[in-house]
Amino acid sequence: MSKVFVGNLSFNTTKEELEALFAPMGEIAEVFLPLDRDSGRPRGFAFVTFAASESAVEAIQKLDGAELGGRNLRVNEATAERSGRPGGGGRSFGGPGGGRGPGGPPPSRPKGSRRNIRGRKRGFA
Repeated sequence: MSKVFVGNLSFNTTKEELEALFAPMGEIAEVFLPLDRDSGRPRGFAFVTFAASESAVEAIQKLDGAELGGRNLRVNEATAERSGRPGGGGRSFGGPGGGRGPGGPPPSRPKGSRRNIRGRKRGFA
C-alpha cells in the first residue's frame, strides 16, 4: 500500500469527491479527511491510500496541480507519521533535562522591568 498527501483542499471538499477524483488512478484502500475539532469541517488536507504503489505514483503525476473546488491541489507522497509530537495542540515541558522543548521545563526569565534588571547589574538595587 502507498499513501499520498492531498493539500490545498477547499473546506467544502467531501470524502466522496476525493474518491471520485482518485478512483481512475487505481484501487483506493482508504481516504482520510481529518476534521477540525472545533468547527467539524475538513481541515484542508487529506490522505489517500492506494492498494498499489504504482497507482500512487500515477496520482501524484496526474493530479498535482489539478483543480478541485476552485483550488489547485498539491499531491505528493505522504511522509512518515509524526509520532514524536505532543497531543492536544499544546507544548510538553515535562521530562528529564532542562531548557526548551519536550525535554524539560520552559526557560526561566528574570521577573520585573528592564530598568530593575539594569539597576541590579549596576549595584543600585
